[in-house]
Amino acid sequence: MRRGKKFILNTLILTGTSLLLQFVGVSYSVYISKKIGTSAMGIYQLIMSIFFFAITLSISGIGFCTTRMVAEELAHGEKSLKRIMRRCTLYGVSFGTLTFILLLIFGKHIGTVWLRDARTVKSLYALGIMMPFMSLSAVISGYFTAVRRVFKSASSQIMEQILKIMISVYALNFLMPPGLEYACLAIVGGGSIAEILSTIYLYVLYLLETRKYNAVNSKAKSGRHLSRKMFSIAVPIALSSYVRSGLVTMEHIMIPIGLEKSGVNKRLALSEYGIIHGMVMPIIFFPSALLTSFASLLIPEMAECREHNDIEQIRSIITRILKFTLLFSVGIAGIFVFYAEKLGDMIYQNANVGHFILIFAPLVIAMYLDTVVDGMLKGLNEQVASMRYNIIDAFVSVVLVYILLPVMGIWGYVVVIYISELLNMLLSIRRLIMVTSFKLNLMGWLVKPIICVVAAAFLSGFIAGEIASNLGPTAFIIVQMLLTSSFYFMFLIITGSVTRQDFSRMRGIFV
Repeated sequence: MRRGKKFILNTLILTGTSLLLQFVGVSYSVYISKKIGTSAMGIYQLIMSIFFFAITLSISGIGFCTTRMVAEELAHGEKSLKRIMRRCTLYGVSFGTLTFILLLIFGKHIGTVWLRDARTVKSLYALGIMMPFMSLSAVISGYFTAVRRVFKSASSQIMEQILKIMISVYALNFLMPPGLEYACLAIVGGGSIAEILSTIYLYVLYLLETRKYNAVNSKAKSGRHLSRKMFSIAVPIALSSYVRSGLVTMEHIMIPIGLEKSGVNKRLALSEYGIIHGMVMPIIFFPSALLTSFASLLIPEMAECREHNDIEQIRSIITRILKFTLLFSVGIAGIFVFYAEKLGDMIYQNANVGHFILIFAPLVIAMYLDTVVDGMLKGLNEQVASMRYNIIDAFVSVVLVYILLPVMGIWGYVVVIYISELLNMLLSIRRLIMVTSFKLNLMGWLVKPIICVVAAAFLSGFIAGEIASNLGPTAFIIVQMLLTSSFYFMFLIITGSVTRQDFSRMRGIFV
């Protein structure tokens, strides 16, 4: 298969998988929020804040490192692939096991002292069990991304999500009566069992895939050389990830405390925290599946271009992908702005959800853009700079949470999220421009699309209003959003924001 077709196919596979998982994830979030309530969602999100730090420690940069090393090795042959994978696997599983031991030893202290809620302790123990498997999964997924066979890791993700929901829903119905502690344990435990089973499945696929690399190549690089390279890539990412993830975890622990200091009782503080992170953010990030796919697949593409010193190809990729990203992000942000209240009511039957979707809708552009730019920087060997900006962002967020939340309450946290996301995006864009000298067309990629999406929303509102009487509330919202998307694309073509050359150049970038 030609390289361009393989990239497009992999993008479609990852996009379809991401959309499916995002849809299932949002549906699952709706189910558990109704089942356990917004206050319990807040407790669950606190557990997840520790979970994300545990993932950071267990993976310690090895997923990206595997992708980079395998992709660069493929650019020069396949002499050392087997040795690369052995070292990456040993590295990953070692850190995963260490994370499991730490959670087992300190889980009680973390739950009762850091999270200030003893109901989280059992769930923290359950999290630890999956960590070695998560590390191994990161290594194998990194390999499949590098060799551009993402459908195998995608099938594992789908399997994991299905198992997680099936096990969690069954356990939730069985464990819910004893209390919220066991409800959270049911959700977390279901996820742990699903992660273990999906990793075993992924490992079997990897063994079948790599049988052709079993023979030892006499020209393979020495183990010492590979280890040095692995540590030079993974360790800087790991160290900076620890700092950033630690700061983010600290921020999330401080949020309910800061809300309580503003005069809100603990139950309401957990409820507001749970609404934003457990209900609103999954909707905000749902459409980003396509961009997340691009970002992950850009790492091996950019790494190979960098290995061949193909600067023009790198600029071409950056220009076209960033243009597409901004056009897409503006369209999604517009839909959230105009249909936020209706989406919140349709999905969660909760007016507060729609209210917060509207508040965060303009920030979608910065969030989505930063996702893609981060993937590009990693592919260009700028992962240290990327993580440096993430650390600055996290540190600023912690300081602002400490200062603003006791004074402004939940609105202080809204300000924190805005400042954090914009700061990270601006720093990343600035670095990408410095490294590649590409030109950012704000008028064509941002200003004109904003005008187009506003015009599309008003036009679709007028037309949908004529047929409202024939549709139910849910169908009416869906029709409005589809009309807005169609008119937006039409206006992009009319204004010259999208041209026929754009499609041909996008097809030709990876050929």
